[in-house]
Parts: sequence; structure tokens; C-alpha cells
Amino acid sequence: MIENINTLVDIDHERCVLVGIVQQQQTRWEVIDHLDELKALAQTTGAEVLDSVIQQRTAPDAAYFIGKGKLEHIACIVDEKEAQIVIFDDDLSPAQVKNIESILPVKVIDRSALILDIFARHAQSREAKVQVELAQLNYLLPRLTRQWQHLSRQVGGIGTKGPGETQLETDRRLVRQRIANLENRLEQINRQRATQSQKRDTRFRAALIGYTNAGKSTLMNCLTNATVHTKNELFATLDTTVRRLTLDNQAEVLLSDTVGFIRKLPHHLIASFRSTLAEAMNADILIHVIDISHPHFEEQIRVVKNILSELDTSETRSLLVFNKMDSIPSNGLLQQIKSRYPNALFLSARRHIGVNQVKQRLQSIMEESFETKQIKLNYKFGDAEYLIHPLATVLDKSYDEQYLYLTIKYPRENKEKILELSKKYV
Repeated sequence: MIENINTLVDIDHERCVLVGIVQQQQTRWEVIDHLDELKALAQTTGAEVLDSVIQQRTAPDAAYFIGKGKLEHIACIVDEKEAQIVIFDDDLSPAQVKNIESILPVKVIDRSALILDIFARHAQSREAKVQVELAQLNYLLPRLTRQWQHLSRQVGGIGTKGPGETQLETDRRLVRQRIANLENRLEQINRQRATQSQKRDTRFRAALIGYTNAGKSTLMNCLTNATVHTKNELFATLDTTVRRLTLDNQAEVLLSDTVGFIRKLPHHLIASFRSTLAEAMNADILIHVIDISHPHFEEQIRVVKNILSELDTSETRSLLVFNKMDSIPSNGLLQQIKSRYPNALFLSARRHIGVNQVKQRLQSIMEESFETKQIKLNYKFGDAEYLIHPLATVLDKSYDEQYLYLTIKYPRENKEKILELSKKYV
């Protein structure tokens, strides 16, 4: 039978060695930065990182990824430091894992397996758990041969077919059935979200997006007095949280805090989390939060933009917000960044510095995006008012003997439909 999917990778308190590869069009500092991030990922699971190994190659080795000779060198490090697991910063094929494990006497996993494990640990809601399990099963399916190879022995002849292949085929069928069931459940969740979204279609929506650990949840708490979980670790927040944000002019914004992004995010995970990211995909504006204190924040900006492009949200209006400005040691460096990003906002959510700028900018954007108008509807058309509700928010009502007068606020893109209705039902 299939093992509990949440124990697919278990590296609690294990001692590990990290492995990265410098390929063409990459610099060594880029790979060092990637391994620093991989170290943070490993530490998020409770693992102890003993060492990092970098190999420079034109392209990965098809059989051993970093080459047999380098693996033998890593085997010596593993033996000397008594490591229990080796984590590669790039995805490995099932054949590569099998070949690598023939040389390394310890467990071998890749970056995707590590990220999936972290998501499984942090998933709290039913939806997040479904999404993570779906991504894990899609990752696991092509690797069943390797994981169940101890069952695959069989001999020839009638009546001598061993149970191994039968068990393996059964496991594959069960995994595919489970994937289909989970996809159906996510489809139901998507329909529920679409229904909920229609009910609040006229409200202005903003979504906090950005690289993991950029401070989105801290900013959410500052703006809305929410209590979203914040912690200095990667992927502390998985479930989308939606809160009402009241601006200075008493206008209301629906503000959502979404899961953080990261480079080399597993494709199956992006696909599974589309429903969670629906708040970002349907937002009127994306508030892109950036950790200005990170030495490679511009690379992180590119990663976020690439993932947004994959989610078909790259055309949505966005506002750049540079967080953690209090961590910049040089005022001159801060001024340089401000000159490169003249339309961005700079703040420290942790110290509540500059947070009101976000509210003011959102208010300005809303005023550009919405119109307020009074219309009148004849009483003889009893259903006219209900046709307005999906298109606009009713701010005020008044009556006379013949007409109902509505003061409404609506997105500019609904203007033509509003005008048609007001003419038709006079």
C-alpha cells in the first residue's frame, strides 16, 4: 500500500550536506546564494547543515548529475562528517537518484522534495493539505519504481509471477486514483471561491505577493490589525488570508496575504496552489513586497514576475513596496535604490515606518478606478435594483412616488453596463 504522503521526506534533526552545480551562464556567487537559500529551507525542517559542495560543469551529467568522481568525493565528506542525507539544489530524475544512491550510502533528495516537505509541514487548512498532497503525489508517481524496487523481483513461467510488479502496478493505480480525487476536490474549491468572489465582485481587491520571508504577513497585520502568523522562516504562511482594510476616506479594500514565492518552485506546486492564488489572480492591484535588505533582491523580483507570468497575472497593475528599509546600513545606498524605483514605496512593517503610505497610495488608485453616480429606476421594473447589485455597491437610497434613487459606486469598466440599465429601466 502507499505510504502516508506526509512522511515522503522526513529530515527532522538529520545532518545533511548540500550540493549545487554552476552551469553555463551562471556565476559562482549565484549558486552560493542558491545554496544559502537551500540551507534556510533545510533548517526550516529542523535539519543541521554540515557542509556545502559546488561543482562547475557545462551541463549536468545525465547519469550522476555532478559526475561520478565528484560523488565519490562527497561520499568521503558524508563518511567523515557522519551526514545522514544529501540534498541537491536542482531536480533529479529517478534514474539519477538511483545512480547517486549507489555511490552515496545515505538518503538523497532534491530541492523539490524538500520544498514539498516544508509545505506539508505548514499546511493547516483542508484546502492547503489537499493542494500539497496533490503536488506530492504528482512528484512521487514517476519515482514509484525506485521506491518500490524491493518488490519488483519476479521470475518467468506460468504461475510464478511475483507479487512485486503486481504491487507496483497497484500502487501506481492507487496514486492515479488519489490524484483524480484530489483534482475533483480542488475543482469544487475553485467553484466555491468563484461563487464567493462574485458576491464581493464590486469591492476593490488588493493582494500582497512577493518572495517568501519578505514581510507580507507583517505588513498585513500592520494595515488591518490582523493576527496572521509571522515567523522568520521560509513559507511561514501557506493559506490565503483575506481581511478588510478601511482607508482614510472610509473606503473599504479586501486585502489578501498569499503564499510566498521562491526560485525553482516545483511546477506541480504552482499548479496545485492556483486556487489559493486565485485572490492574487483576481485582484485589482498586486502589492509586491520586496525585502530590500536582501543582497539579491532584484533577482527575487524577477523570480516573482516569472511566476506571475506563469499564473497569467503579469498584466495586473502592481505596486512595488520595499520592506525592511531600517536594515539598510547606508543612506546613500537607499537613495540609489529609490532613484531606480521612483514609483515604489519604502517602509519597515516591523517598526511601523511608512505603512500609511500604502493606504494613501491605495486610496489614490481606488479613486482612479471607481466612479460614484446617482441613478433612478422606475418602480414598475421591480427587478431593476437587483440587476445593479452585481455591478456596483449601493451607497444610499431614496424614494419618491415613481422612482427609486440609488447612489452607487462602481468600477469604471462597469460604466457602460450601468448606463444601459439606467436608461432601460427609467
